[in-house]
Amino acid sequence: MSPATQAVYRDEGIEHVSRPIRIGVQIQPQHADYEQIRRAVAEAEEAGVDIVFNWDHFFPLSGDADGKHFECWTMLGAWAEATSRVEIGALVSCNSYRNPDLLADMARTVDHISNGRLILGIGAGWFQRDYDEYGYEFGTPGSRLADLAQALPRIRERWTKLNPRPQRDIPILIGGGGEKKTLRMVAEHASTWHSFSDAQTLERKSHILADHCADVGRDPAEIERSTGVPALSTSSPEDMAAGLLAAGATLFTIGVSGPNYDLGAVREWVAWRDQRNAPA
Repeated sequence: MSPATQAVYRDEGIEHVSRPIRIGVQIQPQHADYEQIRRAVAEAEEAGVDIVFNWDHFFPLSGDADGKHFECWTMLGAWAEATSRVEIGALVSCNSYRNPDLLADMARTVDHISNGRLILGIGAGWFQRDYDEYGYEFGTPGSRLADLAQALPRIRERWTKLNPRPQRDIPILIGGGGEKKTLRMVAEHASTWHSFSDAQTLERKSHILADHCADVGRDPAEIERSTGVPALSTSSPEDMAAGLLAAGATLFTIGVSGPNYDLGAVREWVAWRDQRNAPA
């Protein structure tokens, strides 16, 4: 975003740099054949979304717990070839499932396949069935967060050692809202923070994030605020987003599940984005 398109405002002591609104869609890789998933990704790109996400689980999170499901990172490699414009990534990749240096290499490879369109979404992990059935140690929330804190600098350091290096400074999206640990990692490493918060909580935690940014010498305006929004709602995007926009969110992601990926709400959000981003 060029300086000419930036607007700066202050809210209770926090300086914000306005960003263009972006729309993501999470194509949840559950209850569908891969052909249906691939078609949904193509339709999402055609609809004009900015980012297409999947998720990093081994079993469905809703519906039939033993229903159809596909793996995250092999799918991202396929999406990198099948798309040409949208950014792609996981919302979010689980740190526990891969050695951090290997994950860095995987991300670098998908970055090259996609010609620089990968976002590395990452989190500490939470879904115990994934851990138990695939043989990973579940640990505690504290131990998983500690592992993520150790992994993030390893990932970034590995990117500097790979040949070839990533095509761009791969954006890191961190998901979660823990105020002492997760938001500290966001301040240190992330270009996007994905919050699972309502508007009031997002505003409060943004102030906490700003404090962490001050501690590490970073401008909090550098960090994009991201949130999920429901696919099914009687409210318009304008109504649903109003409070979240005021709290600083500019990336809105709609989750859709298989087998029939209904992108009707996604198109409504894209149309709303275009209205809001249009020059005055």
